[in-house]
Amino acid sequence: MAKKPSKANKKQQSGGTPATVALTAAGVTYTVHAYEHDPAHPSYGEEAAEATGVSPERVFKTLVADVDGALTVAVVPVAGQLDLKALAAAVGGKRAAMADPVLAERTTGYVRGGISPLGQRKRLPTVLDASASAHPTICVSAGRRGLEVELSPDALTTLTTATLAPIARPA
Repeated sequence: MAKKPSKANKKQQSGGTPATVALTAAGVTYTVHAYEHDPAHPSYGEEAAEATGVSPERVFKTLVADVDGALTVAVVPVAGQLDLKALAAAVGGKRAAMADPVLAERTTGYVRGGISPLGQRKRLPTVLDASASAHPTICVSAGRRGLEVELSPDALTTLTTATLAPIARPA
């Protein structure tokens, strides 16, 4: 279901997630993919790709890392893994490590497995893997487990002021 902004839509989205509210407020066209989350599934991202029928190369996971003491968002395809060295280099840092999950949740306002690069409580520097530009649309978390949003990589880059860089490696 494609969403376009309107007064009625904004009202409807007020009950949505911060990510969908931000997309609607920005006037971005997007599609929501909802599915029943299985708590027993070993991978949130793989579950999203399987449940929505979207290729794992087009479903992107949102990870929060600590780069030289600053939290940074990395958005990489489910089909790959985050290259921490490449992430650090992309933001001019020297060293990166995965952030403490509790700190990531508290800072973004989302729970693990539902962290969206959009509508975060505190805007963090964001890096989107360069492979996203090879697709007309990609899917990212819409802000809760079992909910994905499909949008253009350009729209995601603009809304998050993301840097586009090769930060993923094959799984």
